[in-house]
Amino acid sequence: MITPVRWEDGRLVLIDQTRLPVDEVWRACESWPEVAAAIRGLVVRGAPAIGVAAAFGVVLAARASRATDRSGLLADLEEAIKGLAATRPTAVNLFWALDRMRRTAEAGPELSVTALRDRLLVEAQAILAEDLAANRAMGAHGAALVPEGARLLTHCNAGALATAGYGTAVGVIRAAHEQGRLALVWVDETRPVMQGSRLTAWELAKEGIPHRLISDVAAGFVMKRGEVDLVVTGADRIAANGDTANKIGTYSVAVLARHHRIPFYVAAPSSTIDPSIATGASIVIEERDAAEVRGVAGRQTAPSASPVFNPAFDVTPAELITAIITERGVTRPPYHFT
Repeated sequence: MITPVRWEDGRLVLIDQTRLPVDEVWRACESWPEVAAAIRGLVVRGAPAIGVAAAFGVVLAARASRATDRSGLLADLEEAIKGLAATRPTAVNLFWALDRMRRTAEAGPELSVTALRDRLLVEAQAILAEDLAANRAMGAHGAALVPEGARLLTHCNAGALATAGYGTAVGVIRAAHEQGRLALVWVDETRPVMQGSRLTAWELAKEGIPHRLISDVAAGFVMKRGEVDLVVTGADRIAANGDTANKIGTYSVAVLARHHRIPFYVAAPSSTIDPSIATGASIVIEERDAAEVRGVAGRQTAPSASPVFNPAFDVTPAELITAIITERGVTRPPYHFT
C-alpha cells in the first residue's frame, strides 16, 4: 500500500501523482509555498491527502518563521494558512485541517515559540494517523455492504493516493477483496485528468485486485448489461443534507445507477462533511485550465480556439445516494449531518 504523504527529515515528501503511472517520482517540499504549489498542481490530490499535506505545510511555515515571540509566529502562520487555503476551493478537508492547525497554534498562549513549533508537528502527525485509521474503519464498514462475488464500479481515485493511506472508496474495495467478496472492479478512466486510469488502475494493479478499465461513456452500457452490482465513490465535500461533491462525472454515474437500480455508495471520512452548508448548492465548484479538456497526455485534441467549460467537480443530490460510509459507520437517508 502506497503512503503518498510522508514527513521525513523535516520535509514533506509527496509522490508526484502527475507522473503516474509511468514514473514513480517523490518530491520533497521544504516550505509552505512549495506545498501550496504541489496542491494546486495536483502533485498531491484527493480531499483527505490535501488536508494532511496542508497541515504539514503549516508546520513548515512555523519552522521557517524567524519570529521570536508568539504573536509574530502566529502572524506568519496566518499568512501561510491563507495561502494554502487559496489553492483549491472545493475540498473541505483542506479548510478543516487548516482550521485545526490554527486552533492548535492559538491554544498554547503559555508555550514558547520552540514548543509551539513542536506542538504543530504533533498535531499534523495526528491528522495523518487519524486519517489512516479512519480509512481502515471505513473499509470495514463498507465491505459489509459488498455482496459475495460482487462487480463494483468506481469513479476517479479515492484510494491510498487520495488519502494518508489505504483509501476511502478504494479502502472499501481493499477490504472487500481481502474478504474474498470481490469478483471485479470496473474503473472509470475519469476524464479529463484520468485519475481512474492513471491512479486507481495503478493501485489495483500493484495489489493484484482484479479490475477492468473503461471509458467514462461506457459505464451506462456496462450497467445495462447487468455487470455492475454496486457503485462506490469518494467525496470532496458533503453538505448537511447529504448532497455530495466529487470528481466531475460522479453525478452522471449516480443517475445511471439509479436508472438501473444499482446501489450507489459514498465513502468519505467525517472530516469531509461540512454541516455549515445546508445543501450542495452552496458548494464552490473549482474550474480548471481549458488545456485539460483540449488535450490528452500533452497532445492537443481540440482546436485552440474552441471555448472550454472545465469544472473539476459536480454535485450528486442526496436522493441518489443509497448510503454514506464514514469511519463511524453507515448512514442512510434522510441525511441530517450536524
